[in-house]
Amino acid sequence: MPLSKLQFKPGINREGTNYSNEGGWFDGDKIRFKSGYVERIGGWQKVATTTFEGTCRNMLNFVTLASENFMFMGTHEKAYLEDGGTYYDITPLRTTLTLGSNPITTGTAGSGIITVTANSHGSKAGGYVTLAGATTTDGITAAEINQNFEILTVATDGNSFTVDTGGSASSGSTAGGGGSVTAAMEIDVGLNTTVLGNGWGAGTWGRFTWSSGAGSLAGQNLRLWMSDSWGEDLIANLVDGSLYYWDATNGKDARMVELATVGGASNVPTIVRKVMVSDVDRHVLCFGSNPLGSSTLDPLLIRWSSQESVTDWTPTATNTAGDIRLSQGSEIVTAIRTTRQFLVFTENSLHSVQFVGAPFTFGTALIGTNVRIAGPNTAISVNDIVLWMGQENFYLYDGRIQTIPCSVREYVFNDINRNQSFKFFSGSLSSNSEVWWYYCSESSNEIDRYVIYNYLEKVWYYGTLTRTAWNDRGAGNRLFPQAPGTDGALYNHENGLDDGSVNPPVAVNAFVQSADFDIGDGQQFMLMNRVIPDLNFSDSVASEPQVTFTMGARNFNGNATQSTENGNVVRSSVVSGTDNYTDQVQMRLRGRQMSLKVESNTTGVKWRLGNPRLDVRPDGRR
Repeated sequence: MPLSKLQFKPGINREGTNYSNEGGWFDGDKIRFKSGYVERIGGWQKVATTTFEGTCRNMLNFVTLASENFMFMGTHEKAYLEDGGTYYDITPLRTTLTLGSNPITTGTAGSGIITVTANSHGSKAGGYVTLAGATTTDGITAAEINQNFEILTVATDGNSFTVDTGGSASSGSTAGGGGSVTAAMEIDVGLNTTVLGNGWGAGTWGRFTWSSGAGSLAGQNLRLWMSDSWGEDLIANLVDGSLYYWDATNGKDARMVELATVGGASNVPTIVRKVMVSDVDRHVLCFGSNPLGSSTLDPLLIRWSSQESVTDWTPTATNTAGDIRLSQGSEIVTAIRTTRQFLVFTENSLHSVQFVGAPFTFGTALIGTNVRIAGPNTAISVNDIVLWMGQENFYLYDGRIQTIPCSVREYVFNDINRNQSFKFFSGSLSSNSEVWWYYCSESSNEIDRYVIYNYLEKVWYYGTLTRTAWNDRGAGNRLFPQAPGTDGALYNHENGLDDGSVNPPVAVNAFVQSADFDIGDGQQFMLMNRVIPDLNFSDSVASEPQVTFTMGARNFNGNATQSTENGNVVRSSVVSGTDNYTDQVQMRLRGRQMSLKVESNTTGVKWRLGNPRLDVRPDGRR
């Protein structure tokens, strides 16, 4: 009997049953589709061995006039500028205290823990402080004391705290430090996960602020930063918190400061949900803000600065500062910028905000109602089309709101932790025409899955990976998409072929599995004797790259799958880009329906699957 060519539809389809998706792919991990064919994704490598504190959930790449290529990284503990693998701490300070004489007391002999007396310092355990001006005390050197520390404990009276210098006290219980010690107290750290309230309706899905829940005890959302560039400078805010500014002329070691404290500041918003810059007309906009003359957040109010000013927020007859309130919804969830407008999402509506010029400056229009978004970081603009993850489906706006047909919708939304929706985020991989959404599976409180939409080929696929933010290829030397992990490391993605989270790197385990297929609707059994592979290993760097072919068979849809056990490894030697691999894989398997699985779990392997062929023939009806 002639060989049977296997030709599968691109993308993964989980909307039906395994058998109903005959001719398609049913499962996979760490794979993508190009021109209709499946291949393994690229690997990732650490940008540097250095690490940062906290979990980063916001990234922004910008370049200064001095050609410094920075990545802003906002974590739940700190704020950084990353440059070439070096992390510059620009976390805002809450206050700087000048301490009394000899405010440092050592602990026990041999310990590096010291107690710092700082009356009414106002910090909490887990916060950060920078000590300066101290002298050597009880064998702990000045260099060991004058550093940035995480606060270990805080006295109940709030007048002292402890830190670990890493040094070694000679005798212990000794006061010292001199009379010029200062303590620069950073803003308090935030939560790394959403804490649920109790009572009916206390979840986060469809709610932005916990006060709108019906729980008897309010919960708290995790800390999120929002950021944008103002020329070569940086403007950022904590969600429902203060607005901060970093001035490039002060250098990369300078910390961000509250914008309201910058010279010339006038009625700067003090509580902001999301800050963004309107590039063309040069306004700073705050989506969700306190009204002029109030310190309370109005979650539907949009305020903007005067044109070409980051500090002037007082509306007058001679400037363009102003505000406008949305007409629908109860709170702004997020906003996304396109080349022509901002799209603003409330909890149940979508609005357009556009620059219209004098005398109104900005105008709004309601685009749609009953529009929902999964979280504040789940919308993205690609080629001036906005795509977002909703609460039950995926959508796009290209002039009208459309549902994106999704072949993995139930797989995603039936296994998702809605209580951690603040962690969900989207990112683009423009080189492969992909939008990635990262989310938490139902049993996880941290990001552990992603789903990809290839908007060029209009197919879906998914996988497992822990990342907390994303930045596509950036300017200058940022040649790879970058994403942080929960291990304090920043990774270059699509860089090499392996998992560089450890040294030496380990293999990226990838696989794709087809849905079941049969002969004549399964009326006859099939007897399969061999597989003729069709692969491309040409980008591999291993001396003998290999993948594993596994054929599965079963007699009825509800039966367990029986798989081949031996002789299913396809090996290749790559010579000058030409693949020379195993001619045929001998297998012997019988069943009414069969499936194909291709997987790799060795280092240095990149593969692309073509159209393998099966030596298969009918084998009776019983």
